[in-house]
Amino acid sequence: MWQYGGMAKVKTTLSLDEHLMRHIRVRAARTGRTQSDVLEEALREGLSLIDRIRSRNEATEEEALDLASRAVHQTRSEGNAR
Repeated sequence: MWQYGGMAKVKTTLSLDEHLMRHIRVRAARTGRTQSDVLEEALREGLSLIDRIRSRNEATEEEALDLASRAVHQTRSEGNAR
């Protein structure tokens, strides 16, 4: 563990879908941020969404994950239709 900008960080290795990793690289390049920052933000937002769905719907973790996944896919579909 090390300090980075006042936050303790843990280095880890992930196996990600190549298309997802490409999306992370592109977003990082477009925003001038690191890939780690983009991935960390996405994880925080995704986990926060799941927590909000669970609390509003009194859903199980699995039900909340399913609802969040459907919401993401719907948003992506709407974005692709534009």
